[in-house]
Amino acid sequence: MALESKTAPCLSFRLATDADRARLIPLINSAFSIETFLEGTRTDDEDLAAMMRKGELLAAEDSEGLLIGCIYTEVRGERGYMGMLTVDPARQRLGLGTRIMEAAEEHLRSHGCVAVDILVLNLRSELPPIYRRHGFVETGTQQHGLHRTLKPGMECHFIIMSKDL
Repeated sequence: MALESKTAPCLSFRLATDADRARLIPLINSAFSIETFLEGTRTDDEDLAAMMRKGELLAAEDSEGLLIGCIYTEVRGERGYMGMLTVDPARQRLGLGTRIMEAAEEHLRSHGCVAVDILVLNLRSELPPIYRRHGFVETGTQQHGLHRTLKPGMECHFIIMSKDL
């Protein structure tokens, strides 16, 4: 269904459950379909289940209960980790990604985290400037270690970005 207006909906946040996986997988894969330099889809049931055992997925729903985004969070001592920020492609550019990130930061703070780290693929050159505007700074690089295969001729690494909470 196409959006009739480009206004940001009311959002509520909750921890995703195993019962949400069937709705989360197509949402995540559609949001990450822009990553054409990688083979396959961003996630599947097995990968998402493993992530949810290790950390928590914060789900964002609109006022009608429609899942429109999510973000992975993991507490690592006093540092938190966020990844796989997802916004329904039909609702991007409305500030929802910012609201989802802020909810994840608050979630990590509530678990005692004083800083948060993210990993950004260097092939997504549009992302570091966006994260910088939200207070993240580059703190290093790391080999990609992705479970997905890069298309022939492609090379990439992660840019580590961090922010004090």
